[in-house]
Amino acid sequence: MHVPDGFLDAPTSVATGVVAVAGVGIALRGARRELDERTAPMAGLVAAFVFATQMINFPVGAGTSGHLLGGVLAAVLVGPWTAVLCLSTVLLVQCLLFADGGITALGTNITLMGIVAVAVGWLVFRLVRAVLPPRLSSVAPAAAVAALVSVPAAALAFTGLYALGGEAPIPLGSLATAMVGWHTVIGIGEAIITGLVVSAVLAVRPDLVYGARPVMRARTLELHTTQEEPA
Repeated sequence: MHVPDGFLDAPTSVATGVVAVAGVGIALRGARRELDERTAPMAGLVAAFVFATQMINFPVGAGTSGHLLGGVLAAVLVGPWTAVLCLSTVLLVQCLLFADGGITALGTNITLMGIVAVAVGWLVFRLVRAVLPPRLSSVAPAAAVAALVSVPAAALAFTGLYALGGEAPIPLGSLATAMVGWHTVIGIGEAIITGLVVSAVLAVRPDLVYGARPVMRARTLELHTTQEEPA
């Protein structure tokens, strides 16, 4: 989904740049509440994993590309604010060192993949987790569903930006069909990978999974209550 230089006009690119800067600034403050000495190394590992998966690109058409996003995976493992920082760092490195996405489009790419995908995915994750039983086994399926929704949501957001300030000679309907259609397929793959990775981490270190913290707290409270009950 990396947007190249010149695909959107200057006002749209500037506007998404402002949104990206504001989003990263807010995320810097929010990440302080999510990270500690145990989870900070996990953020680095998540960023490295997302970087590796995003480097596998295939063309969608009209100068854009498709790949896994990793926003929901990052949000569930290390928290939504930290996920925004992880995705933004990955996109910055890809842009400057690998020419993956244009420099003038960096704000657009961060807005789409680092903010929209993470925000939509985290919201869906919380909604699905609230519906499912409050067990650790519900965290991975909720993450998978959220990942599935987040990818086409980001593609749809890109289509909206193109409708406002698209510069390429492509019919909006054709672009929307290609982007949303292909990214729905990508979302299925992302859902599978996200569910498997979250399940694997939960099996080994559930205490490191940010999205599982409410369940872990509830289990701890229940255990303490049980222990305090008179025999």
